[in-house]
Amino acid sequence: MEYTVVFFTHSGAIKYHRYLNSIGIQNETMPVPRKLSSNCGIGVKFKTDQDINSMITEDIDKIFKMDCGSHVELYSCD
Repeated sequence: MEYTVVFFTHSGAIKYHRYLNSIGIQNETMPVPRKLSSNCGIGVKFKTDQDINSMITEDIDKIFKMDCGSHVELYSCD
C-alpha cells in the first residue's frame, strides 16, 4: 500500500522521515496537495505492507492511503 502522511509542522515531517528510515521503510518528503492539508505543507510518502497503526506518532495530522488514484483518509488526530 502507498501512504501519504501530513503533519502539523515541518519538523514533525522531518522527524517522521527519519523514523521511517530507522525502521527500514523507504520514503520521501514532498509538498502536500492543498486538498489534503493546509497545515505545514510538507508530507511523507511511503509504501509498506506493515500495519501502519504502529507507525502513528504525535506529530501526525492525517494519514491517507492511495486507492485507485485517490487519497482515502485512514487516520485523523481529531
